[in-house]
Amino acid sequence: MTTTARVTDALLVLGVTTSGLVAGLFCAFAYAVMPGLHRTDDRTLVTAMQKINLAIVNPVFLLLFFGGLVVAAAAAWLSRGQSIGPWAIAAAGLYLLGMIITIAANIPLNDRLASAVDAESARAAFEAAWVRWNIVRAVVHTAGFVVLATGLVAGRA
Repeated sequence: MTTTARVTDALLVLGVTTSGLVAGLFCAFAYAVMPGLHRTDDRTLVTAMQKINLAIVNPVFLLLFFGGLVVAAAAAWLSRGQSIGPWAIAAAGLYLLGMIITIAANIPLNDRLASAVDAESARAAFEAAWVRWNIVRAVVHTAGFVVLATGLVAGRA
């Protein structure tokens, strides 16, 4: 096995790992965190999301979130021309789309929530839109994870 093949394999494994972890985070918000917060009062939801939004900007999340795209793109580039190539390219594209959704939709909602004064109006402007976009990005990131994992399995055949 060549050095390039070893690096490509390592990047593919890291790509599956990072895409799975990011997809899992967004899915957990969709099926557990936000439904739980939906059952609380306005002040609790707003305060909890403000605290979560501050806490999530940490080295681990940033490395996984941004590093995941770098890994996916590098794996796609190195695997072009191989049976995994189209799968890796599609997975990298889905990862990028998920990041765009986060940056264009969820982060602006988080930023507006950060400066909220009135919990009731802040929740009304935040919750439904954020949940909707979170579900979209969770589906997109999960699709990227599934595509890459499927490509690894299909490449064995």
